[in-house]
Amino acid sequence: MHSKKQAPVKYYVGIDVGSASVRAALVDEFGTVVAHADQPIQIWEPQPDHYEQSSADIWAACCLVTKKVVCGLDASQIRGIGFDATCSLVVVDKQFQPLAVNCEGQNYRNVIMWMDHRAVSQVERINATQHRVLSYVGGVMSVEMQPPKLLWIKENLQESCWEKAGYFFDLPDFLSWKATGVTARSLCTVVCKWTYTSDGGWDDSFWKMIGLEDLVKDKYEKIGNHVLSPGESVGKGLTPEAAKDLGLPEGIAVGASLIDAHAGGLG
Repeated sequence: MHSKKQAPVKYYVGIDVGSASVRAALVDEFGTVVAHADQPIQIWEPQPDHYEQSSADIWAACCLVTKKVVCGLDASQIRGIGFDATCSLVVVDKQFQPLAVNCEGQNYRNVIMWMDHRAVSQVERINATQHRVLSYVGGVMSVEMQPPKLLWIKENLQESCWEKAGYFFDLPDFLSWKATGVTARSLCTVVCKWTYTSDGGWDDSFWKMIGLEDLVKDKYEKIGNHVLSPGESVGKGLTPEAAKDLGLPEGIAVGASLIDAHAGGLG
């Protein structure tokens, strides 16, 4: 009797961006973690309650750990990749270049970290509106959510950042854009940190009430007008450039991202 030839095992890459490091895991089709790697990322604290990172530094770390976990593997066996990350705010200009979120004008520091508390005044004013969207987030908004941070940027970095900004991403969505070239956002991030609802979308009156009517005028292009369910395939998969950066095959599937805590819960 002839034995049947066994089909090659399929593998998937998961990338987890935490506050201080990036981790990658290679997981087989049976759910077994067969390789993992981690790489530290930099944090800047220019003044109390201000915590910043660099999207370029984070992406470089993603590439490094991914190349480590797939080293020696037949690329044709890798079927997909997905990202989860902290709910940090990434700011880029209209050409997708990093834009400074600081008074020093250091463009490479273009990420306001989730734990940054510079927007205390802004979140107090937002909560004082008692707008109906606050009921989606427990009645009051946290200073660690994105609307107060956006308002802080407009009020403190109007010319250097707000007017030049092309896109504001939650970090998980920035990573899926970096991988695919598609600016779609994950339902996970925009619902939990931005006041989006799955049935009603964005609420124009909220953004106008808090002084961010600019976002409504551009039809929410800067914060996302194409939203995908977590895990849904983004665009046409890895772009040639991202594939080269990550050491993965061009076109493999990229799943819409998750917030890190939610990914942990799912895991």
